[in-house]
Amino acid sequence: MVFSFLKKMFGGGASAKGGTVAGAASAGGKTDLTGFVEYVVRALVDNPSAVKITSEEGERGLTIKVACEKSDIGKVIGKSGKTIASIRSLVHGAAGGRSSGRQVDVEVLD
Repeated sequence: MVFSFLKKMFGGGASAKGGTVAGAASAGGKTDLTGFVEYVVRALVDNPSAVKITSEEGERGLTIKVACEKSDIGKVIGKSGKTIASIRSLVHGAAGGRSSGRQVDVEVLD
């Protein structure tokens, strides 16, 4: 699965602070996906301590919300939205894509 590969690549689910993702659910679970987004976003921004990641389970599926300093929003979105599109693509793949039957979205809050 994609997430297993990403865990190996990023050191077994370690967060940007050097710890592990607490209470990790099964591969592709809510905690895993949220932890992965947090790891990637913290690596991109200048002020990783200001990054706040929340997730909400709704009717349409899981929504992961990213909040950071205004000066870092451009780094998360990237040129022409390519960085956030890549993050969304990786999260979608890690969640199992269309075969899982649930939708996962990543939003950047301003």
